[in-house]
Amino acid sequence: MEYQVLQFKAMGSPCAFSVYHPSLSVVQKALGHAQEEVLRLEKKYSRFLNDSALSNINQQAGIAPVQVDAETAGLINYAAQCFEISDGLFDITSGVFRQIWDFKSSSLPSASAISQTLKKVGFNKLEWDGQSLYLPKHMEIDFGGVVKEYAADCARQVLHNSGIHHGLVDLGGDMAVVGEKPDHMPWVIGIREPSHPAKALVNIPLQEGAIATSGHYERYMMVNGKRYCHIINPKTGWPVQHCASVSVVSSQCLVSGSLATIAMLKEHGAQNWLAEQEAVFFLQDVNGNNFGALA
Repeated sequence: MEYQVLQFKAMGSPCAFSVYHPSLSVVQKALGHAQEEVLRLEKKYSRFLNDSALSNINQQAGIAPVQVDAETAGLINYAAQCFEISDGLFDITSGVFRQIWDFKSSSLPSASAISQTLKKVGFNKLEWDGQSLYLPKHMEIDFGGVVKEYAADCARQVLHNSGIHHGLVDLGGDMAVVGEKPDHMPWVIGIREPSHPAKALVNIPLQEGAIATSGHYERYMMVNGKRYCHIINPKTGWPVQHCASVSVVSSQCLVSGSLATIAMLKEHGAQNWLAEQEAVFFLQDVNGNNFGALA
């Protein structure tokens, strides 16, 4: 049984595919196709590329509606569902906060800057009919909260369709299992300890499904001894403070990722909200308390 690992960088993250298969040629072809799929989605939905489908939508803000393809419509519809079930906390228009929150600066934005930016946020301000999307002037959408997880699911499907039945997709910690290991053992996923991200706080065995983690330790700054992370409440314009890390296991990485992010945004209500969703999760708050079936 051949074991191969393909490592590359995409979507601003280190990525890896780990697979087993008797044929080396099958493995190499499968890995190539899966990587191409991830790179396709990066090119299509990157906000850093002026010719991406996402940039095309944003460039038309305040000008005209944009007709989108079925794949993009699916992501927008999913984002709309997340906006609804989160009571407006999961919002793909909130990427504009990066204009005022610079986590390399160690300085907080002014109250007036936050107030002005809040006017550019609100999924409910968009005009979406299922086929075309119109953004008001100065608004934009950002699939940063969904596209990497969606890409993990797509890469898993490509590997499976290519004949791989034992593999793991890891896109910057967003992981999807193609199948258990050949010896019927699970893949063991380490969840980072928020205070020491290089160490594993807990190890979670996975034989199927997917897992995604959202935490306050990935991008943040310290100001006067207080941590401000990149996960920002779209209703207040301020970073979340209660949860240090949330991991969710489900059948799809897309679902796992959005549930974990919403939980971070739910602050003190995270544990109860995840329980209401019947989610399988691990949560650590900023005081080091652990919750969930995976704890």
